[in-house]
Amino acid sequence: MTISRSSMPPTGGSVSRRLEMPLFLDEYLLERILWPDNVERAWRRVRANGGAPGIDGMSIQEYPAFAREHWEEIRQSLLEGRYQPSPVRRKDIPKPSGGMRMLGIPNILDRVLQQAISQLLTPFYDPDFSDYSHGFRLGRRAGDAVYHIKAGLRQGYTSAVDVDLAKFFDRVNHDVLMNRLSRRISDKRVLRLIGLYLRAGIAHEGVIHPTLLGVPQGGPLSPLLSNIVLDDLDKELERRGHYFARYADDFIVLVKSPRAGERVMRSITGFLRQRLKLEVNEEKSQVIDSRKCTFLGFTFPRKTIRWTQKGFATFKRELKRLTRRSWGVSMAYRLNKIAAYVRGWMGYYRISEYYSPIPELDGWVRRRVRMCYWKQWRKPRTRIRNLLRLGTRKKDAILTGISRKGYWRLARTLATQTGMTNKWLHNQGLISVRDLWIPFHYPS
Repeated sequence: MTISRSSMPPTGGSVSRRLEMPLFLDEYLLERILWPDNVERAWRRVRANGGAPGIDGMSIQEYPAFAREHWEEIRQSLLEGRYQPSPVRRKDIPKPSGGMRMLGIPNILDRVLQQAISQLLTPFYDPDFSDYSHGFRLGRRAGDAVYHIKAGLRQGYTSAVDVDLAKFFDRVNHDVLMNRLSRRISDKRVLRLIGLYLRAGIAHEGVIHPTLLGVPQGGPLSPLLSNIVLDDLDKELERRGHYFARYADDFIVLVKSPRAGERVMRSITGFLRQRLKLEVNEEKSQVIDSRKCTFLGFTFPRKTIRWTQKGFATFKRELKRLTRRSWGVSMAYRLNKIAAYVRGWMGYYRISEYYSPIPELDGWVRRRVRMCYWKQWRKPRTRIRNLLRLGTRKKDAILTGISRKGYWRLARTLATQTGMTNKWLHNQGLISVRDLWIPFHYPS
């Protein structure tokens, strides 16, 4: 994408040198956001993230040609305050805990502009965020927040205050958010632009719905804005001396007794409602024994980290779906999908210190994959020929190949296991959950 380098703010020096200088959120912030270097970097990030088109239908591949032709006009409209963001396209996705999560998918152009804004604002805000905040921050991840809770349990905290914010991203108060932004941003054009993004509306089934509240998930700017809103909560909890961890809108406060937990629950609920205008889901919020609490898909029995039973059940259910024998796809495609899912799941859950079910799970997956091969081979002659080619004894191959027993049972016979060995399955592309789990260790 080619962008003109005209109309730079009058600060002097080369572009590269100015980018290295400390920046201030002054009246030239919008010009800095629109610097070619910053916009180019934003475009590269949006392109790498991919994603579906917004309401205008423009794809990632179509955007560069559009930008080359229209960027100067767009840039001028931004500087003059005439630019109007497009409504976001609504997409509902199921949540692991049940229900639906609403995503707002902006047009590619608005994604690039939001990313450019985020890149300039993040270096100012992030250093002042709490060390207890782990979500949407460079170099931090959910595992850090989980490990932080485990460290607190080892310090003797026995109760957990689990506060559930009711539809946080849908109910962020715009006035509260804009007030926090105006504390550090003096360029009113940038404040106005962010306000326009907040109020751009949501397109759903051909109807544009106004957005009077909320920061729709899906845009590059919403993670930073959510942290800015909840930073007041972090600072208040720090001021009171509480031990806690927060990841986006999920947070837990550790205390020494249930009585202290009830007191903290009441005070936090009042703070959230009065200061941040946020609602607490009282049905899901609770004070609970810290060994029984759940946080980001993990639980902490005996001060160790384990995935929740619900999370593990979801994992097995998805693996069962990917290994169903009625799925009419090639084995190469199936194994590729299994590998992608297992890597993603273990990339998140491998901090679990609960190893016992892993070997059994690996064996269960291998058996299901053998069952899929057996179904794909179909005819007895094909099955016998393939087993012999893989090294199964002739007698075993024939008896198993002509057997009318069920797929699941035959997948565990001597013939199928000596033919479709663990090594052979690995060479075909079947990934091992155990191999991904073992190498990872958090510091003790």
